[in-house]
Amino acid sequence: MNLLFLFFDFYFYYHQIFIIKCLYIFTVKYTYIYDVIKKENHLMPITNQQSKWYAIYTRANSEKKVYEQLCRSGYVAYLPLITTYRQWSDRKKKVQSPLISSYVFVKIEEKKLTNVLSISGALRILKYLGRNAVVKDEEIKSLKLLLNYTPEAGFSMKQHLSKGDVVEVIKGSLIGLKGYYTREKNQNKIYIKIRALNSYFGAEIPLNYVKKVSSIKNLIK
Repeated sequence: MNLLFLFFDFYFYYHQIFIIKCLYIFTVKYTYIYDVIKKENHLMPITNQQSKWYAIYTRANSEKKVYEQLCRSGYVAYLPLITTYRQWSDRKKKVQSPLISSYVFVKIEEKKLTNVLSISGALRILKYLGRNAVVKDEEIKSLKLLLNYTPEAGFSMKQHLSKGDVVEVIKGSLIGLKGYYTREKNQNKIYIKIRALNSYFGAEIPLNYVKKVSSIKNLIK
């Protein structure tokens, strides 16, 4: 009888030791795996934060200074400029002026926008309905195309277009550009809209350089 009790005591003792060892091994391995996953997640880049274009409102006549400071600070910035000629008493001077007064565009993650306002001359971020107004990549691309556009001579074939029709440029240096058609002072023009600024910008273009887009959805995708 004593031998039987001794046997059971011995059995339960080693059984408990075995369970404790298993729990220890499991805890050590789990802790190691958790630390590895935590470290990898910490090093993993955040993918849900994307850089987008925003409009920075500047002090009057400070657009170029703000743009230059943004570039020096490593930001992706864009300042639309137009070339004009000023007549002096003895000569003409070529001058580049901002297309949109008091605005500079910057491509940045929204959470970093407040850093931009530390730049001298930058006053605030353009907002729409209380939120930072996003300028679409396509709108910036279209604006760059327009500003680099040199009017091309071309025969304006007759086609039925009405003011406000959505058109796409199918030839020339503006190929791929989508905008709104209008006719002003016997000139055919295509306009693009920067929605965040509620502004239109356009250029004269021959009618055979454009085609009518079937749906306005093709323009605002």
